[in-house]
Amino acid sequence: MKVQNQFETNEYRAVVVGAGHAGSEAALALARTGIPTLLLSLNLDSIAFMACNPSIGGTAKGQLVREIDALGGEMGRNADKTALQMRMLNVGKGAAVQSLRAQADKHAYHMQMKKTLENTENLTIRQSEAAEVLVKAGKVCGVKTTYGEIISAEAVILATGVYLKSAVIAGEFKQSSGPNGFAPANELTENLIALGFHVRRFKTGTPARVDGRTIDYSKCEIQEGETDLYPFSYLSESVPQKQKPCYLTYTNERTHEIIRANLHRSPLYSGVIKGTGPRYCPSIEDKVVRFADKERHQIFLEPECADSNEVYVQGLSSSLPHDVQRAMYKTVPGLENARIMRYAYAIEYDCIDTLDVYPTLEFKKIEGLYTAGQINGTSGYEEAAAQGLIAGLNASLKLRRMPPFILHRDEAYIGVLIDDLVTKGTNEPYRMMTSRAEHRIHLRQDNADFRLTPRGYETGLVSKEQYERYLARKKAVERIHQALETRVSPKQCKDFLISYGFPAPAGGISYADMLRRGIPMEAICDTFRILQDEKRENIETACIDIKYEGYLQRGLEQIEKAKKLEDKKLPADIDYEKIDGLRLEARQKLNKIRPENLGQAGRISGVNPADIAVLMVYLSLKKE
Repeated sequence: MKVQNQFETNEYRAVVVGAGHAGSEAALALARTGIPTLLLSLNLDSIAFMACNPSIGGTAKGQLVREIDALGGEMGRNADKTALQMRMLNVGKGAAVQSLRAQADKHAYHMQMKKTLENTENLTIRQSEAAEVLVKAGKVCGVKTTYGEIISAEAVILATGVYLKSAVIAGEFKQSSGPNGFAPANELTENLIALGFHVRRFKTGTPARVDGRTIDYSKCEIQEGETDLYPFSYLSESVPQKQKPCYLTYTNERTHEIIRANLHRSPLYSGVIKGTGPRYCPSIEDKVVRFADKERHQIFLEPECADSNEVYVQGLSSSLPHDVQRAMYKTVPGLENARIMRYAYAIEYDCIDTLDVYPTLEFKKIEGLYTAGQINGTSGYEEAAAQGLIAGLNASLKLRRMPPFILHRDEAYIGVLIDDLVTKGTNEPYRMMTSRAEHRIHLRQDNADFRLTPRGYETGLVSKEQYERYLARKKAVERIHQALETRVSPKQCKDFLISYGFPAPAGGISYADMLRRGIPMEAICDTFRILQDEKRENIETACIDIKYEGYLQRGLEQIEKAKKLEDKKLPADIDYEKIDGLRLEARQKLNKIRPENLGQAGRISGVNPADIAVLMVYLSLKKE
């Protein structure tokens, strides 16, 4: 309920609404670049809270975290400090799809991020609910809280997560609530609609947490962490050497029978849930229906934190009633006697159509108003944090009268993420995947700093310390490249090559040539005693460049071709209705999205190559 008394605050230039993973990165990006910023949170105990899986990284998401770090963001550093376990995923596949993943300490992650925010210069955090975004003459001028406080600001970033009119659902039970029992944000949605946002209803969910003391781990497969990995952050020295194990188990036909017998009580199928759920992270009842031929589904048992017995049951997300959940969980090997500490639930929430925002994440209809995170229809902590950093950085650049910061698809996974959102939009919770990145061989997690740190330094977000570390690593990789081009005489390498099934060389051969033939780098280093004092990550980056140089070169050629279209800018005031030759659908989509260049126009759903040809003719005629 709004109060009548009003009072004004004029201490800040920017306000960030929401202190989840998006809001935290946005506030830090603003404050670290010198902008006095206020961060509003419904509850300070929910800052950077992991409402679902207590993990950071994973396939494609690990790339996002390293890019956030390379640009001066906080997520990677926080994950390194609070990791319970770390693993490299997809090690049996190519370097382009390998991704770092950390099981994080849920409590420690929240507290560490809160501590960072509290001690950042130019940043104030406050527990309060925003009820209204204030606008004057087409520009944002502040926010009004439910307490009646009017906070003046030149930039506002909305990072409201899943809290807008959120409702928790399990079976026949439905309650107005945010995740984990936190209060919902019920005041802001109507204001956003009035401002011109197109609002939709999405849904996500989470599994139960069980008491680890009641799990029979002897019936599960143990999954140990890895200690010889590089960390997420370029400022971290190493990964934790003492790690907690996770465990793997499976559902079975009995589990599926219970689910099928109770589908009529599932809000997913009874019509109680109206919001669109995530395609790539479905509930267990959805998996059983959609993949009816599968005899079992993987279930991962993951510790939530070091000082609690709660275990996260990944793979068993559900909105089934509590009694069905209890029966279902008891059929899983290892969980027969497990006590549920928190039941699974689905959560519905309001979000916006991202076709309403620019690649800077600024709202097209109101200058200075930005959106980031799950309000933009994405799922996942990493996607949210990436958007938060970009929104915060662009708001800061605008206030400092500097050019905007836009990453293209060939520069970063962050660029792919945002381009997909603002060019194609999404009709379901969007999740980053390696398959979405057409230039993924260039956008590896090992070279994120080479791609992005110089650009982050130019904006003022990357610190001098981080930039100097980047320069040192760049020199080290160049040094390793030179060392690997050293040629070895036939006498020195004959026996070594024969042992790997190659004929004796007629002439000298370089270490790089050995790598190209598929000989492991570790074997080369151990046999010839080279690169003994170099860091593993630097060696790995140089080796990938050498082994994939043919693919990398072809990729660069494709990027150059694509850039020709990206370089052809479209006038901001162009009226597509008046361009002869454009199809009706193309005119409507182009007028709505207002692409910045021909490359972006070509990626819009409903705009085909013939339409692009018409636009090229139009641009050439305008030049004459």
